[in-house]
Amino acid sequence: MQKLLRFVAVGTLAVLASVALPLTLSAQTFAYVTNLSNANVSVINTSTNLVVATVDVGFQPYGVAITPDGRRAYITRTAFVSVIDTSTNTVVKAVRVGLRPWGVAITPDGRRAYVADAGSNTVYVINTLTNTITDMVGVGGEPHGVAITPDGSHAYVANYGTNNVSVINTLSNNVGATVDIGEPPQNVAITPDGRHAYVTNGVDRVAVIDTSSNTVVDRVMVDSRPAGVAITPDGRRAYVTNLSRGELSVIDTSSNTVVAKVTVGVQPFGVAITPDGSRAYVTNAGTHDVKVVDTSTNTVVAAVRVGANPVGIAITPRH
Repeated sequence: MQKLLRFVAVGTLAVLASVALPLTLSAQTFAYVTNLSNANVSVINTSTNLVVATVDVGFQPYGVAITPDGRRAYITRTAFVSVIDTSTNTVVKAVRVGLRPWGVAITPDGRRAYVADAGSNTVYVINTLTNTITDMVGVGGEPHGVAITPDGSHAYVANYGTNNVSVINTLSNNVGATVDIGEPPQNVAITPDGRHAYVTNGVDRVAVIDTSSNTVVDRVMVDSRPAGVAITPDGRRAYVTNLSRGELSVIDTSSNTVVAKVTVGVQPFGVAITPDGSRAYVTNAGTHDVKVVDTSTNTVVAAVRVGANPVGIAITPRH
């Protein structure tokens, strides 16, 4: 578990029903949460903050990404990627990949999923129509997080074992650049305008990459062991989980300074933002719950009990 939480590298609280979100804020959106120790995924209705389904997916589920149309959720687990049909919340396919797939991201057109496998130092490319592997891209050591630019042209892969980020040209599926981070990068998120990538380094900082030059242009000091990172739809804030401190750091992306810190639980890792930007959902492996943070006040407004050791999280688009 400790080794897994290095990659995370993903007290009991009940759902606070009295502060459930208004239906108009996040209608028709659901959060998919991987429970590392339960071999399943919890599905949270973000309108009510209630778990509405639990999906068995296989051993040690970790990363999660949802197609732009919201119809499929791709879950990394030991040696496989499980594909969930979100209309029925059933697994419709299991795609064999490497031994330790961690991060997963889907192109904006929904046609391909990029899966980082730490066991083989490879990114697997899955055709989402056929759910078959169409390409394999060699990257750095122990690739963990992966994110794709809004225009779909590049995938940024955080290589934990070699302290760098591989930039894959998604047209050719070749590595076009390698960005040295200097410390072990864990996860990555890209601003909506595609100009910057925010990379958590697993030590105490977040590196900011200018995607036009693929150089590190800033480093933001946060708390110990930053892990997950998500950026608001307007691009103004980056939310970063601090695994060792139980906090969520809020970065103003215009100044790259921390403007708030929110206590969220024990061993927080995954973070996802609702499509309207009003809420951040944070997984806590230590307290087995998901905290809901109001992004206008940066306060916790709800806690949702899920499975054991929740790590990954993604939220469906609103339709």
